[in-house]
Amino acid sequence: MLYRKAYDYLLKWKNKTDKKALLVTGTRQIGKTYIIRKFAKENYQNFIEINFITNPEASKIFDGDLNADTLIINLTAYSRKSLQKGNTLIFLDEIQECPSARIAIKFLVDDGRFDYIESGSLLGVNYKEVKSYPVGYEEIYQMYPLDFEEFSTANGVQKETIEYLRKCFEEKAEVSEAVHRSMLKLFGYYVIVGGMPAVVQRFADSRDIGEVLKIQTDILALYRQDISKYADSSKEKIKNIFDMIPAQLNAKNRRFKLSDIKNSARMLRYETSFNWLADAGVALPCYNITEPKLPLELNLQNSLFKLFFCDTGLLCAASMGNIQFDILAGDLSVNMGSILENVFAQELVSKHFKLRYFNKKNIGEVDFIVQRGKKAVPIEIKSGNDFKKHKALDNVLSKAEWKIEEGIVFCKGNISIENNVTYLPWYMSMFFKDETLPEHLKVDLDIVNI
Repeated sequence: MLYRKAYDYLLKWKNKTDKKALLVTGTRQIGKTYIIRKFAKENYQNFIEINFITNPEASKIFDGDLNADTLIINLTAYSRKSLQKGNTLIFLDEIQECPSARIAIKFLVDDGRFDYIESGSLLGVNYKEVKSYPVGYEEIYQMYPLDFEEFSTANGVQKETIEYLRKCFEEKAEVSEAVHRSMLKLFGYYVIVGGMPAVVQRFADSRDIGEVLKIQTDILALYRQDISKYADSSKEKIKNIFDMIPAQLNAKNRRFKLSDIKNSARMLRYETSFNWLADAGVALPCYNITEPKLPLELNLQNSLFKLFFCDTGLLCAASMGNIQFDILAGDLSVNMGSILENVFAQELVSKHFKLRYFNKKNIGEVDFIVQRGKKAVPIEIKSGNDFKKHKALDNVLSKAEWKIEEGIVFCKGNISIENNVTYLPWYMSMFFKDETLPEHLKVDLDIVNI
């Protein structure tokens, strides 16, 4: 049984006194329905699940009058269950198939008798028009594939080990050699397995990479089918972009070039297709910035970007050749650089960082620039043994006008600090998070005679 951080989020949501409906979104096959069912069965006396794809007739519940009393009568008649006030969860799955259900949510939330969770894949949640979105009545939570911490737990890493590693990260202390080697090996497995729950479970149960690859191939086929189902007249462009991602990442600078799809291709004609894949959660765009200065958004170059897969395991499965077996055999060739970048793109996004990189002729290219608290932090991802060679990062750190205090290098080495560069093992990505405001922040407001 896979541990998911989403479960902890659901518990916090349940304990809120001013609950809204919770809309759980994310790309296909990341375990949304599974974790919601598990949460419901373990925390509510009564649970009603309605799936608008498997039960299209259920849409009739939301036809006609949308006042709360009528809706609840319809829900009880459909489910044939009595509902207990304050201890009932109603789960509306594949919500994108019933736009009127999303309209009805605001009336049900106002009524307050029961709790409501909606779920839908990003591939479909926006493709049908909703006349009136329930603004102010929905809380949105986006799920992602398993991150490396969740993957580690699924593969037997004990809580005590995770906490030991967390302490090393926080104190910038070296990890014991035995643990370090074991975690590097596990991270290598994560690179080729990725974080799709069905894939991770099969790997944890069997350790069979052939079986892993079969499931990953099926998921890729499902994504292509969904492009055909949900995309508009641009579906051929979208498919072309989707299929080109592995080859583009393997290129020298990993930048996505439209000319590789078609010589006459122009960004204006393809922009909506890129946006569609990003909105669907299938692809993760990483945009170039003109300067590594805050706010990063003011320095964005929308026409220069890299495009990563949502899941590193799917990238390996979509790549040509036996790349999985090469990695297992310790062949960290040039391909490993692009795959490692994809792993970190996936990890950073799951921790709510926006993906940005910096490339300038007289400076060089830095893999990622993220905003962490009130600081811009340059990050380099190194696959080889020469991880202490990072000319572009050094150039960025030397520019006094950019006021960058620290650079991060993720590598195969142990934790160390030299000058203003911190070296972290790849697996420490699980603790690299944004430094945001605390969850509860109170201020004193003592204003007299305004």
